[in-house]
Amino acid sequence: QVQLVESGGGLVQAGGSLRLSCTASGRTYTAYAMGWFRQAPGKERDFVAGIDWSGGTTVYADSVKGRFTISRDNAKNTMYLEMDSLKPEDTAVYYCNLAPGISTLGNYDYWGQGTQVTVSS
Repeated sequence: QVQLVESGGGLVQAGGSLRLSCTASGRTYTAYAMGWFRQAPGKERDFVAGIDWSGGTTVYADSVKGRFTISRDNAKNTMYLEMDSLKPEDTAVYYCNLAPGISTLGNYDYWGQGTQVTVSS
């Protein structure tokens, strides 16, 4: 019932930047949290960053804290992930997720198709 579409992935050199976008459509919660997860080949899908409905609360994985910034524009039903100082270990498919609250991100099967981020050394 909820469609999530990611965009903005690509190939970038270490130290570079990318900005990912995720737009939600269809049925959504009245107020919902959104977040980013990523999955590298042979690895689990791991939490990257989350943001509550108001944008007043954000949560980051330790591995990206200080380098990535999550934000949202509710008028556009869109979430963003600004990724700076990218490292090769950031290489993964990045997925958008939606949940009723920031603490429940990853617990509902609302995922986008993913967008590939590749960081070369």
